[in-house]
Amino acid sequence: MESSRTITQQISVHWEFPVVFTHHLFAPQNSTLVQTIQRLGEPRRHRAIVYIDSHLLQGMPQLPDAVEAYFTTHSEKIELAAPPQPVPGGEASKNDFRYFESVVRQLLELRIDRQSYVLVIGGGAVLDAIGFAAALVHRGLRLIRIPTTVLAQNDAGVGVKNAVNYLGKNAIGTFAPPFAVLNDFEFLRSLPDRDWLCGVAEAFKVAIIRDKSFFDDLCAAASRYPKRDFVAMTDLVARCAEMHLEHIRTNGDPFEYGTARPLDFGHWSAHKLELLSNFRVSHGEAVAAGVLLDSIYASHKGWISQKECDRIETGLRQSGFALWFEEFNLKNSAGKYQIFDGLRDFQEHLGGDLCVTFPKGIGSRFEVHDIDLALMEQSLREMELRKSLNN
Repeated sequence: MESSRTITQQISVHWEFPVVFTHHLFAPQNSTLVQTIQRLGEPRRHRAIVYIDSHLLQGMPQLPDAVEAYFTTHSEKIELAAPPQPVPGGEASKNDFRYFESVVRQLLELRIDRQSYVLVIGGGAVLDAIGFAAALVHRGLRLIRIPTTVLAQNDAGVGVKNAVNYLGKNAIGTFAPPFAVLNDFEFLRSLPDRDWLCGVAEAFKVAIIRDKSFFDDLCAAASRYPKRDFVAMTDLVARCAEMHLEHIRTNGDPFEYGTARPLDFGHWSAHKLELLSNFRVSHGEAVAAGVLLDSIYASHKGWISQKECDRIETGLRQSGFALWFEEFNLKNSAGKYQIFDGLRDFQEHLGGDLCVTFPKGIGSRFEVHDIDLALMEQSLREMELRKSLNN
């Protein structure tokens, strides 16, 4: 009988990518992009393909011309493999698997190789969809994300995840760090009011569980965000992005092999709310409501005080969020609230035991493995009451 033999293989992979904050990225005199593409010191003229969010093009129809002009100005170092390509904006880019397949086909037909670049300009959903395609072609192309919304610049665009929606929110995806992230603050000026505000919810989320001073600053500045105060918003974006990057870098689980997802505080109900509304409710709006729901629950559990819960609600309301949607009242045939199916979805996405992050005082967090559904339903009803009291 043969004896067994085991060889234990250990591999360490070093990842490094810059996250740059700039203005007027495609101005010919701004060298940020070309320097980023050349940052490895390779002596070659690099090819690239550029995808642009169609929602962004509605407010900036001249952007494709600006991109082409930039590549022409720096043609000795970079070249376009094709004219800039429009991408369906919002969740539409993630909901149709056929569109994802068409992007993969285009990348292969244009012979975009592992030393070429895929640039994606847009909101978080578009970054997700194109990033997923780039991560699969040739087992990974060089992706440069150029986020254009508050939510993308301070959260979705600076992380290491890509995904599309397939039988569930973000059900198919990869962990694939980008080659670089280039945040051009000027894109924020073109946002409609709704998109301008959506990323504020993610700032509150991360501040509540990680940094009390940031939370205090958000509450102090909350009324400035709906007024489109550019300085207040760019300060929020940079600080929030830095906190997300720090968490990914230092938490010891950047690819989420474990069961905890601390940065998804308030997200179990948010993701379900998006699906129940057929994405009528945006991600940022859903996160704001989800953060409040879990904060009310936390206050009933004694993990945060009632005063702290009230500050969270006031800060979110002053930032312009509605915090209640009728989809919360939807029930299944058994008379159970459908929103609570989000807990099961959350557990299935991670595997293992249920693991939900809650605040323990403002600025710290801990993980919970059991939810008292009766108390969570009470918290939901209280949230609806708070909505009526604030009307």
